[in-house]
Amino acid sequence: MLLFFIVGLLVHFVFFASIFDIYFTSPLVHGMAPQFTPLPPPARRLVLIVADGLRADALYEFDEKGNPRAPFIRNIIMHEGSWGISHTHVPTESRPGHVALIAGFYEDVSAVAKGWKENPVEFDSLLNQSKYTWSWGSPDILSMFAKGATGNHVFTHSYDADSEDFGAKDVTKLDTWVFDNIKEFFHAARNNQSLFSKLNEEKVVFFLHLLGIDTNGHAHRPTSREYKDNIKLVDEGVKEIVSLLKDFYGNDEKTAFLFTSDHGMTDWGSHGAGHPSETFTPFVAWGAGIKYPQKVSDQQFNDVLLKGWKLESWKRQDINQADVAPLMASLIGVPFPLNSVGILPVNYLNNTDAFKAESMYTNAKQILEQFKVKMTQKKEVTLPFLFTPFKLLSDSKQLDILRKARSYIKQENYDEAVFLCMELIHLSLEGLTYYHTYDRFFLGINVLLGFVGWTSYASLLIIKSHSSLTRGVSKEVKKPSHLLLCSFVTIGILMAFFLLIQACPWTYYVYCLLPVPIWYAVLREYQVIQDLVTSLLTFPSRHFVGYLLALALGIEVLVLSFFYRYMLTAGLIVFAGWPFTTQLWTRAKSISLSWIFFCLLLAVFPLMPVVGRKPDIFLVMGAGLLVLLLSLFVVTSLIKTKDSFVNDKLLLHLLQMLSTVLSMWAVYSTHNSLLKKQGLPLINQVVSWIILASSFLVPLLSPRNLLERLFSILVSSMSAYLLLSTGYEALFPLVLSCLMFVWIHMEQETLQQSGVSCKQKVTSIHFSYNTDITQFRQLCLDDIRRAFFLVFFLVTAFFGTGNIASINSFDLASVYCFLTVFSPFMMGALMLWKIFIPFVLVMCAFEAVQLTTQLSSKSLFLMVLVISDIMALHFFFLVKDYGSWLDIGTSISHYVIVMCMTIVLVFLNGLAQLLTTKKLRLRGQPKSHLI
Repeated sequence: MLLFFIVGLLVHFVFFASIFDIYFTSPLVHGMAPQFTPLPPPARRLVLIVADGLRADALYEFDEKGNPRAPFIRNIIMHEGSWGISHTHVPTESRPGHVALIAGFYEDVSAVAKGWKENPVEFDSLLNQSKYTWSWGSPDILSMFAKGATGNHVFTHSYDADSEDFGAKDVTKLDTWVFDNIKEFFHAARNNQSLFSKLNEEKVVFFLHLLGIDTNGHAHRPTSREYKDNIKLVDEGVKEIVSLLKDFYGNDEKTAFLFTSDHGMTDWGSHGAGHPSETFTPFVAWGAGIKYPQKVSDQQFNDVLLKGWKLESWKRQDINQADVAPLMASLIGVPFPLNSVGILPVNYLNNTDAFKAESMYTNAKQILEQFKVKMTQKKEVTLPFLFTPFKLLSDSKQLDILRKARSYIKQENYDEAVFLCMELIHLSLEGLTYYHTYDRFFLGINVLLGFVGWTSYASLLIIKSHSSLTRGVSKEVKKPSHLLLCSFVTIGILMAFFLLIQACPWTYYVYCLLPVPIWYAVLREYQVIQDLVTSLLTFPSRHFVGYLLALALGIEVLVLSFFYRYMLTAGLIVFAGWPFTTQLWTRAKSISLSWIFFCLLLAVFPLMPVVGRKPDIFLVMGAGLLVLLLSLFVVTSLIKTKDSFVNDKLLLHLLQMLSTVLSMWAVYSTHNSLLKKQGLPLINQVVSWIILASSFLVPLLSPRNLLERLFSILVSSMSAYLLLSTGYEALFPLVLSCLMFVWIHMEQETLQQSGVSCKQKVTSIHFSYNTDITQFRQLCLDDIRRAFFLVFFLVTAFFGTGNIASINSFDLASVYCFLTVFSPFMMGALMLWKIFIPFVLVMCAFEAVQLTTQLSSKSLFLMVLVISDIMALHFFFLVKDYGSWLDIGTSISHYVIVMCMTIVLVFLNGLAQLLTTKKLRLRGQPKSHLI
């Protein structure tokens, strides 16, 4: 069985990784020739200003006094340049946002995790094509493009990474540092002839990365005074830099300015998904080569934003984020970044029609080059009789469009030339997508076969080893024929040969060959399948259909809960009525009442707002007080007992109470310190880490009595959870655990009523590492309900704490007791542990349910995996890479979450067994089988 779980874990890792290979692989190709506009550019230099984390509405709107929040930028919009909204793509993170702006392409989703400080893949960028680039800002962003550049012409000036502190007194210093250093840089350049001559070259880029707004947004929310004041500071700083550059270059009017953002931010201070607040970023351009403001009486946009911003009279021109790269390349006359898929927004250009047409022609050729390389690559690795070319853009059509466009330019029919180039660009992009997703159907079918095969095999293993459904039906056991084995070996060899001659990557071998052994394992159990069918034919059809529909409905409710959290509330209300459908209500009324009460109480949490939107430190304090009261009640009960080990137990409970008090103090103290902008005190940080580390060990000191061990795990987990809480979610594990305690009693009562004798009461049961397998019983239909209950409680454990199925539901404020300096992986690990704590509580309760119901943990866990896999299969079909970015991001998040849940279940099951069965003994402590 251990081998089965190891294999199962590997299989699920493959299923998890497959979604990125099928839907979100890197779009990059190499081998294209550089393309640039032959006409002289309008600008000698370009200034790109990126205000990290700036929302479009936050910049364009008016403040509380009715004044523009960014008066200088608004003056530019009304008197000097053009403006609009830059639409970003998922994931709305700093790295992919800057890659889209400067390199012109959208990284695959998985690139966020591949590294922040280096390029996981090589790509061309505007900075690489420039003559010289000077950049100022965050080391995370600047180093990414400096390491990707060829030669020694990209110069970076960045502050120390420790400066990115969310708890700092004034994080606007991240922006003032940039402005101050630029001023010093240009002042020094006047006395440095070598630097002065470089600065006066053409094709020069100045890149300003301003991180203060993003940091303030995470720390204080975008609606805060700090965030809004930071925008004013940036506006004033940009004004000073523009004035400085004009003075330095003697008002030569050869400088182009672009002001934008890499991504926006939700109201609760996070980003990463596809909500409009994250994907709508400002874009303002002015200076050399940029069109002046255009007054209009009617706009093409139907949203109400323009009226709120009082910009309805000034023409708004929206662009996609990747369109910024070709615009910048056109302005300073450098080759378009080789991997760019951006479309030059000609409406922003203030130049001759000939220049616009030539620039569009260059843009079309540059994207067409990528299409041709992509097509050649795919053609070379596909068998000729299997290759299906993109029919809308044949070789003859490519030449025809290019010839016509060049002819129109010569005839000075520029509008027609631009129109033809746009047509070629769209066809090339469509063709790129076609070849990029060429193998999607083939890979999807293979992964689907693997998914269905694995679920079928797990189901057969449950029926064969842990149920009596097939027993007595067929006494004759037949060995699988050699023909079956030979057939599957042949299929595997043919598939491997097929992949080999097409030079497929190694991952294709994994996805395509995995179903072969899985389906062999399924079909070699044909005797079990035959017995199962025979048994089902004797089963009353009405009951069978009823059970099947109930299970299908339950799984659909779980799937829908990923879209609508209130479905969990509906499910818990239905659960509350469970005692009335059995004899529990009449035979165990007090337990039934407790079940109903805690089900209804837990049902409130999925209706609460998302974590982080309304932080409330007093609710965290309230949760801590409830834990202390509960612990005090247990201590009082212990004092009254005559247990020989009462002193040891009292000491342990007092230690855990002290840990809870320290957690409450750390949360309250840290909250006040950050409010006063005094940063995270070192003592708070040390105490928090000690409590987190001890939460793993302290429960192992408690007795192995079922209820005592579970209570110890709860109190230790709550100490750590309080440190990671910002509001009402601190109460959730407490209510969930109360329901879990009642569930354990309910299941034992249910088992007694079904006729199975229970030798022990719940209060006298002990966790044991070596369980007597002779006490296990065979599975029954009621065990399917138990497995479903576990999956439902696990899903509730995720969504009930205020999370949503999106990367942007996680609030960085949760980790401020541990660290405030930006560290994405450490912060991510802490937030993951916050998610896992309710999971661990449920899994520990599940261990107790298995003990009280005399059921093998392997059999029940297998059923849980089957239910989880059926859910995952749902979301596999729902993944999409088209439509709105909100839909795309949500579909990815759903599949990732449910697959992670399935994989993590294996680890959590092991962790729960460790926490419930392992016993640490302090030096001098006597041994006893009761502790």
